[in-house]
Amino acid sequence: MEMIMITAPSSGMGKTLITLGIIRALKKRQCNVSGFKTGPDFIDTRYIAEASGKRAGNLDMHLLGTNGVKKAIAMNKGDISIAEGAMGYFDGMGSGFENSGYDISKLLDINAILVYTPKGEMFSAIPKIKGMVDFSGSRIRGVILNKVSRAMYALLKEKIEEYIDVKVLGYVEEDKALEIESRHLGLIQSIETSDANKIIEKAAENIEKNINLEEIIRLCRRVELPEYIYPGRRDIRVAIAYDKAFSFYYGENLNLFENTCRVEYFSPIEDRKLPQCDLLYLGGGYPEIYKEELSANYEMRKAVKDKAEGGGFIYAEAGGLMYLAGSIEQSPMCGVFKGKSAMTDRLQRFGYVNIELGEDCSLGRKGDLIKGQEFHKSIAEINEKEIFNIKKPMGRGEWKCGYKYKNALAAYPHINFLGNMKAFNHLLDTIEKEYSE
Repeated sequence: MEMIMITAPSSGMGKTLITLGIIRALKKRQCNVSGFKTGPDFIDTRYIAEASGKRAGNLDMHLLGTNGVKKAIAMNKGDISIAEGAMGYFDGMGSGFENSGYDISKLLDINAILVYTPKGEMFSAIPKIKGMVDFSGSRIRGVILNKVSRAMYALLKEKIEEYIDVKVLGYVEEDKALEIESRHLGLIQSIETSDANKIIEKAAENIEKNINLEEIIRLCRRVELPEYIYPGRRDIRVAIAYDKAFSFYYGENLNLFENTCRVEYFSPIEDRKLPQCDLLYLGGGYPEIYKEELSANYEMRKAVKDKAEGGGFIYAEAGGLMYLAGSIEQSPMCGVFKGKSAMTDRLQRFGYVNIELGEDCSLGRKGDLIKGQEFHKSIAEINEKEIFNIKKPMGRGEWKCGYKYKNALAAYPHINFLGNMKAFNHLLDTIEKEYSE
């Protein structure tokens, strides 16, 4: 499989849109394109999936480990794989480059293309780009200039290639029609807008016209990985909430459930009946945006509450926790856990976490360690015992979270089961044991 990374000096340079355009342009050339995002992002991977026509994956050393990163790629092979780097190329955990796009490109030994958007500068861009290209171990082999005119591109291309050992592959002009709206946790979800495909298609047309796709293909590096072998099939039915309120799922998690269990997707907003299931999986998303619609669906809220009261297995992350609480602000929710959640005007938790289980639960035994991440502006005031002991992997931050009621478990952290297979297998083992007795 051939692979390359699209990166930038920082967030806000436009690399997501250029990544989408490249993926769609390659797809239109009949390439089987697999898309990935470095880091823990959920929203960009949905746009990448829209561009490629297949589920995208996450490449993250904290959530998956180095072997897990390779397994995530092996799960989603294609003729060409395009990975969009998170933040800036060298931006990793804390103040270092660990788990950055740079770190992952070194791990995989793949080249990177730098998207650079000049901001009130001309020749000053040259030493900035040169520093990134010449940094020890850098895999940057190409540059794409974003939001520049044809004339400005010609001037900068000449100087970049004169002073830096790198190819300038093309440019994208500034175009308001190529912008995607954002909200408090990132881009508007692709599931929420009918314009996503139009924007991606327009980006692909620009890429075909002004960027050297043949050179991008030539810069791809071969990545040899063995086939990913899924765990054995289980006779377990899993219902996964998936709609505009709940769509924050790692592709690896969905792949694991789909290939080991019988999965049925449903909408807590639209559907009035909960699918027959042995496990209900409620992921993250924007339940706060759709709290009125969720609240109005009394039949579904009651079905979820009845599931919990009857000892059914429920696993909920972030937005799923909010849905299981008594209310989101003034809107009644399922009431599995006593308490409520509410939005604030700033991030409450942001970044990677290490979780130690404070007692036995469906994810493991007391003392087991799980890696995850949190990213939310909401707070949950839950009147239940907290069973997760959480620490930041860097720094001194410590807090508690995680709530258990019968066989329902909910917490703010998201986990990628591919990097926490012990927890995944324990969850399925626990369900099988419960229903076999």
